[in-house]
Amino acid sequence: MKVTALETVHVGAYPNITFVQVHTDEGLIGLGDTFHAAPTVQTYVHETAAPLLLGQDPLAIEALWHLVFTRTVQGGLSARSTEIRALSSIDVALWDVKGQALNLPLYRLLGGPTRDSLKVYNTCAGYRYGGRRPPGWTANYVDGRSEGPYEDLDAFLTRADELAEDLLSEGFTAMKIWPFDQFGPATNGQQISAVDIERGCEPFEKIRRAVGNRIEIALEMHSVWGLPAAQRIARAVEAYDPLWFEDPVRMDNLDALLQFRASTRIPTTASETMSTRWHFREAFEKGALSVVMFDVGWVGGISEARKIAAMAEAYHLPIAPHDCVGPITLVAAVHLDYAMPNVFIQEVVRAYLHGVYPNLVTDLPEVKGGTIRPLEGPGLGTRLLPDLRSRPDATVRITRAS
Repeated sequence: MKVTALETVHVGAYPNITFVQVHTDEGLIGLGDTFHAAPTVQTYVHETAAPLLLGQDPLAIEALWHLVFTRTVQGGLSARSTEIRALSSIDVALWDVKGQALNLPLYRLLGGPTRDSLKVYNTCAGYRYGGRRPPGWTANYVDGRSEGPYEDLDAFLTRADELAEDLLSEGFTAMKIWPFDQFGPATNGQQISAVDIERGCEPFEKIRRAVGNRIEIALEMHSVWGLPAAQRIARAVEAYDPLWFEDPVRMDNLDALLQFRASTRIPTTASETMSTRWHFREAFEKGALSVVMFDVGWVGGISEARKIAAMAEAYHLPIAPHDCVGPITLVAAVHLDYAMPNVFIQEVVRAYLHGVYPNLVTDLPEVKGGTIRPLEGPGLGTRLLPDLRSRPDATVRITRAS
């Protein structure tokens, strides 16, 4: 089998998602996706990666990962780098091809299943959270419009108690919110006032008053804060016994992350913004993490994510894969979850599961009773919707072997 073409599909209504398809001479097509800076990802796929991959054996995934990585990644290991994000989507697509070729769902190809079920938590974003961002956008952006019943970002800011009860009614026993982000820009994250601390704690107060400890509450901090401000927030929120503090500071100084972790009794989770085993190795060796979070579409794909998960296991650390991006990243993450023994919990966004992802792909993992199952079809078990490439707002680009 040989790689005959690389294809990118971009839909204007979902501007941050790029789908990547790997075509083969046996008619198998592998699918991946990644999020952020779509035009540069597309350029990289066609002008940099394609010349290296066309004509190659798509089943030689490890060799191809190292070929592309060593030839094109020049030092920077940020998960936001074009090279790593594009490589991630290609890697996922190659694993999809392999699963189809062997007629196995990906989790079985990777050695699973390792479990019968897996708990999920709901990240309380809304339908438009990952879409076009207006000037002055922050992670707390809401505009009062509703596209359905799951405008959870607005809900956690204004009626967190009702939101918690609604999540429990659907079987969710964990949720993630970020009420402090709105206060960061005023000081570039360097300081937060007592008044803003009190306002940021209001959703926690409402939730605990309404449902007690029946639901876990994770605090997302989005790397908004400098170390002293992050520590002040943590001290205030500790009283509500949160599930974790996520990305309290930027990941460009792991000693600062370690200082944060040492200053609180609550687990420190990081980070979808970290990439490749080398960045995570340093975090493990420093003891800077309690829970290991990576994004399959940003970290280097399934190949790299499974290595990081295995490293985490050696440090007795659980993993909690990220999802707030694209449908294939979620599908791939759940397959990985069912192949690794040290998964703690999987992130989902119910607004995306019901309002975004079904507009893009044919099949999604089922979330039921607060748990998630992988798809059972060969490879990933899902495809792009048949008419997606023909939409008026779709841009399709294919680079073929000459």
